[in-house]
Amino acid sequence: MKIKSLIFLGILQSCFFLNAQNLDPVEYVNPLMGTQSLHNLSNGNTYPAICRPWGMNFWTPQTGKMGDGWAYTYTAEKIRGFKQTHQPSPWMNDYGQFSIMPVTGKLAFAEDDRASWFSHKAEVSKPYYYSVYLADHDVTTEITTTERAAHFQITFPENEQSSIVIDAFDKGSYIKIIPSENKVIGYTTRNSGGVPQNFKNYFVLQFDKSFLTHSTWTDKILTKDKLEASGLHTGAVIGFKTKKGEKVNVRIASSFISPEQAELNLKNELGTSTFEETVAKSKEEWNKVLGRINVEDTNQEQLKTFYSCLYRTVCFPQKQYEINKDGDIVHYSPYNGKVLSGYMYAGTGFWDTFRALYPLLNLVYPSVNKEMQEGLINDYKEGGFLPEWSSPGFRDVMVGNNSASVVSDAYMKGLRGYDINTLYEALLHGANNEGPLEAVGRKGVQYYNTLGYVPYDVNINENAARTLEYAYDDFTIWKLAKALNRPKKEINLLEKRMLNYKKLYNPSVGLMSGRNKDGSFPVNFNPFKWGDAFTEGNSWHYSWSVFHDIQGLIDLMGGEKNFTAKLDAVFTTPPIFDDSYYGAVIHEIREMQIMNMGQYAHGNQPIQHMIYLYNYAGEPWKTQYWSREVMNRLYKPTPDGYCGDEDNGQTSAWYIFSALGFYPVCPGTEEYVLGAPLFKKTTLQFEDGKQLIINAPNNSDVSRYVNELKWQDSAYPKNYLNHFELLKGGELYFDMVSSPNLQRGTTKDSYPYSYSISK
Repeated sequence: MKIKSLIFLGILQSCFFLNAQNLDPVEYVNPLMGTQSLHNLSNGNTYPAICRPWGMNFWTPQTGKMGDGWAYTYTAEKIRGFKQTHQPSPWMNDYGQFSIMPVTGKLAFAEDDRASWFSHKAEVSKPYYYSVYLADHDVTTEITTTERAAHFQITFPENEQSSIVIDAFDKGSYIKIIPSENKVIGYTTRNSGGVPQNFKNYFVLQFDKSFLTHSTWTDKILTKDKLEASGLHTGAVIGFKTKKGEKVNVRIASSFISPEQAELNLKNELGTSTFEETVAKSKEEWNKVLGRINVEDTNQEQLKTFYSCLYRTVCFPQKQYEINKDGDIVHYSPYNGKVLSGYMYAGTGFWDTFRALYPLLNLVYPSVNKEMQEGLINDYKEGGFLPEWSSPGFRDVMVGNNSASVVSDAYMKGLRGYDINTLYEALLHGANNEGPLEAVGRKGVQYYNTLGYVPYDVNINENAARTLEYAYDDFTIWKLAKALNRPKKEINLLEKRMLNYKKLYNPSVGLMSGRNKDGSFPVNFNPFKWGDAFTEGNSWHYSWSVFHDIQGLIDLMGGEKNFTAKLDAVFTTPPIFDDSYYGAVIHEIREMQIMNMGQYAHGNQPIQHMIYLYNYAGEPWKTQYWSREVMNRLYKPTPDGYCGDEDNGQTSAWYIFSALGFYPVCPGTEEYVLGAPLFKKTTLQFEDGKQLIINAPNNSDVSRYVNELKWQDSAYPKNYLNHFELLKGGELYFDMVSSPNLQRGTTKDSYPYSYSISK
């Protein structure tokens, strides 16, 4: 066994040397990217997820205390356990969580007592495999996973009392030891909201070694030889006598449905597979998913950044469905607590992910998003509304009705085979009603539908942000309504409402602002004030949130020259801010302030599309310049590699699209707005086998400007690409040069879609 393990580790290590010659995408991924984060300054707020793409369960080493949203931080010194997690963000925290931890010597089960020092020098972190040496226990822990199960291989020293602690966490849990089967079962209920009263995550652990000792604990009291415990905080300790280098295998699975389903998940997904076999299968799956985009370039750091970002984009949302004994797709509903048929996904906030994450799914992984759309149907049927933030059910955070964009973009990009009419009904319901929570449906909908905006002075927070997002969401519903041949009256109303953004344009400052119920603008308006009328940003960030009608925004701002001057000013205006609404500097403010890019706040989502707007006003070379600057300066494949929250793949998806050379400024349309590719060659492998090749052989950090673009060997003068044309396959050839071409893309017939000129 020892020789076999050494060979296996050698194969893993050799991957670091082979990938430069033979592209093995998963070996470029650094799951530690973004883990060096704090509450007051985010460099990503990520954790290393050992998982399968979109898997139901993730596992991660746990450095934070139980209940701490910062489960793993790069600067931590000790590991407290290895945790099953479904956490989409530290701000949302976790559910379906429990942990295991190997210990040696003195029996220790409390999280501080069992914690061990570790070093990143003795840590290997891959999406499909994790290993770390726990110095205080002289133990090496290795982990690999399937979608709903995990396989641990724990190497112990020679020891009379080697133990594995199972911590079912507090807030209500249960555990049972079954020595005759070398098994531990139980459930955990700890969650952060968005669940019914009967929520449980059932787990089963199958060991390959007989138990020498066993104990359970309730709260802080450990009872030897007691096989069962229930209470606020329960756990178990399994003991063995081990030889030097002895490996103990633990197979773990869980279920939101039942203990029997947890057992079935374990049997179906791990069965009798060896640890090495599961590692190989997981690696193969990751390469299959990540390999759908094949990048060829000599810049190793950028390749690592690209695939680390792509890894993040295919982590969330997580599957919340399981496969029962009859082979049927079933799920536990976080809305009504029932076990029902069909798909379900959870762990995403549409305020973030409508912008680029879901458009990337529609381009590269449409069959996966089809499942997600079917899951949204079940969300609506079971919860009465579409979620705007699901973790796992409704969560009351962020603003907007951006499920409309997610649903519309999928259909407008060609996804079919699901009940789009029920989803359309859900969009209308959400657009015309306030939900049971502020973040479901539309807060202030009566004001919006009568005045055309949510007023500043009626005690509805972030009112301007809501108005701008509702107007865009109405556009996406309008697009879908036309595609579904809905009644003309309905279509006309949506068309009228999507122009409501104009009501917030404040000509005295040349930006968007809140507006009072009587039609006046607030006196002493400060465009640098964060929050208040806006969401995690200020007017400089939100004024560009007219995704569907940039030409209309240009007209409001006095024409193209004024518009591009205002865009330029985002970067040249110092990063001053007013934090009085919050009473303190929130981390998003600090992240903007320290990036040396003026008012451009890439670390938060509202402004991320703004760089691409030069294409609508005849200066596309500025998009080419700034997109490269952001990729170069604000993304690194390192623990501090992001410039703010990496929210469920959105900030990563921005990088993926930008590195390809185009970006979905307006989901719900068929267009992508041009930037410039980052790499010399990229190949997209579509699900039907066709390929899109993006060639830019002269690309370099100096040659970042597009002199000419050819599509299928013909000159292509436009500043946008069509989704359906790209899906046919072919070649985009970018002639990259060191000085901008000031003639290309400067005429209106080259501009991307705007409602005002393209209806």
